[in-house]
Formats: sequence, structure tokens, C-alpha cells
Amino acid sequence: MIKKILKILLAIILVLILIVGGYIIYLQVNYYRIEDNFELTIENNPTIEIDTANSYEIMTYNTGFGAYSQEYSFFMDKGVTNGKATKGKYSRAISKDDVIKNTNGQIETLSEYDPDFILLQEVDKKSTRSYKYNMVESFQNSFSNYGSIYASNFHSVYLPYPIPPHGSVESGIVTMSKYKANSSIRRQLPITSSFVSKFFDLDRCFSITRYQAGAKELVIINIHMSAYDEGGVYRTLQVNMLNEVLKEEATKGNYVIVGGDYNHDIANSKEAFPTKQDIPEIMTLTNENLISGYHFADAKNNAPTLRSADIPYEEGTNFLCVVDGFIVSDNIVIEQITNIDTKFLYSDHNPVLLKFSLS
Repeated sequence: MIKKILKILLAIILVLILIVGGYIIYLQVNYYRIEDNFELTIENNPTIEIDTANSYEIMTYNTGFGAYSQEYSFFMDKGVTNGKATKGKYSRAISKDDVIKNTNGQIETLSEYDPDFILLQEVDKKSTRSYKYNMVESFQNSFSNYGSIYASNFHSVYLPYPIPPHGSVESGIVTMSKYKANSSIRRQLPITSSFVSKFFDLDRCFSITRYQAGAKELVIINIHMSAYDEGGVYRTLQVNMLNEVLKEEATKGNYVIVGGDYNHDIANSKEAFPTKQDIPEIMTLTNENLISGYHFADAKNNAPTLRSADIPYEEGTNFLCVVDGFIVSDNIVIEQITNIDTKFLYSDHNPVLLKFSLS
């Protein structure tokens, strides 16, 4: 009897080893990183060119893969609320209808301001977590007079955790414009290469899109930096790489705007908003972290751009911060910068609007 039980246990162990081993092989076979300086496709490229005598508006908005309604919390996020440990609930959006509702709400918000340029992050194309809803296509259809550029920054095979599983992901950053783009490339950001983490980490990147602006170029960079990076090792490397690109553009005298989600406090804002949560260890970015000739265009204006996602949104409870905004070269004139308070109805981020001109 004991021998029979031992044989059954051994068989179960062998089956588990085969399953785990097979999955690791599956991950390794399907693992890849996109090459650096990858040329991006410009879809529906307009013919209108930049006039340096005009003012322009640009918005950045992290769409949160259409999942983050006010009721949503994310399984990877942890915090402390009213002295008690809290952890997010969902690994995917609450429902496909919720994804569609949130995406439409984001589109309505952007349409209300009708900016010349739109920078989006965490836009799903075909992902389990957003029920295969093509958000990229939805934005393109809604802004049919804009050129559109997609750069993948999260592509993974089926991830079987937690329950229900996060699944497979194809997601990226999207740059949209009413003006003719000359070119656009995808730059690969430094990310972990450790054996386990590399399979589950985003393929972080930023895109560089060039527009003719008189004798110079307007260079618009769409960026989404790392969030889950203990100790900030890779975030430091990412800032260093960005600075190298900014230095190169400065030597050319180009106009440069970097917009997106930095996953850093960029406005000395982590204690600026009321909260019932402990303030997390969030890294900061200031002008001192940038090379000479560049500075942050950020705005508190009593509106944060990020809420904590370990709990659903409740006004006055969640930790709030400013992590979204713009870096501009000194030859960009900032006419207005506004964090748009959407009450986090459609995302865990609020959009940011920058009105600028070229000096």
C-alpha cells in the first residue's frame, strides 16, 4: 500500500515537473526583445506641416489598458490604508464592456480639448486582460484626421497567474498628430534580463517622432518608464539613456518635447494631496536629473495625474501624485500646462495638456 502511494506521488511530481519544464521552454522559445532603433510605421500621415508662428497643444494620457474605472484595483499593487495592508484585486479588466466604456470616456476627454498632438500609453491591441478589445484601432477610428504611430512595449505569451490569469498581452504606446511626421523610431529602454523576470517585464521603450519646423525639427518623444523596479536600478539607466538622446538633439538645436508616464514624482507632489494611505517609496525626478537645456513642464493645479491602485478610487483616501507630464527644451515656450481632473473615471491616470510655441 505504501509503495503504491509513493508511486502515485512520484507520478504526480513527474507530471508537475513536465508541466513546469514545458512552460519554461514555451516561454524561452517565444521570448524576444524588439531591436533598438526600430523604424515605426506612420499610418494615415497628414500633409499639413508645422508653422513656427503658431501655438500648439499636446496631451499625454496613460489609458491603463481600459481597465481602471473607479471601482478597479490591480493585483500587483500593494499599500497601507488606515493602518491596514491593502492589495489590488483584479488581474484583468472587470469586463469587456468596462474596457469599451473606459476607452470611449478617454476618447471623449481627448476630443473635448482637440489637441494637435496626442501621446497615449498602455494601449492594448490584442490582450487577454482587456478581452481582446483593440483599443489602438478605436483611437485611430475616433481620430481619423490624425496620423498614428504604434510602438509595442509589452508583448508576452500566456501568463497563467493569478486566477483568473493575466493571459497574453500585446500593448504599446501611441503617438497621434494632425501634422506630417517625417519619421519615427522606437528606442529600446534598459530593462531586466534576469531569467525569470525577463519573461514578465514590459519591453520598455520610447518613440521618437520628427516633424519639420522651419529650418529645425520638432522632436516629440513618447515615453513610459518602469514602475516595478525595486531600488530604481533600471529607472536610473532609463533616465541616463533619455539624457543621451536629449543631448544629441540639443546639439542640433531642435525643438524637443518628451511626454508620457515617468512613474516618478515629477512635481514634488507626493505629499501635496490628502490621503488616508501611507506614502509609498516613490522615486522623484527633477530638473537636476536632466541635462542642461531641458526642464520639466509640470503642473499641480490641485489635480494629481496618478491614483494608487491597490484599492478602488475613493476621494480623499487614495495616495495621489503627479507622474505624467512633459520635459521640454529651453527653446520651447510653455504657454499653459494643466492636469485635467477626470476624477479617475476612465483610468488610474489623469491626462495632461500642454500649450506651447516655438521660439
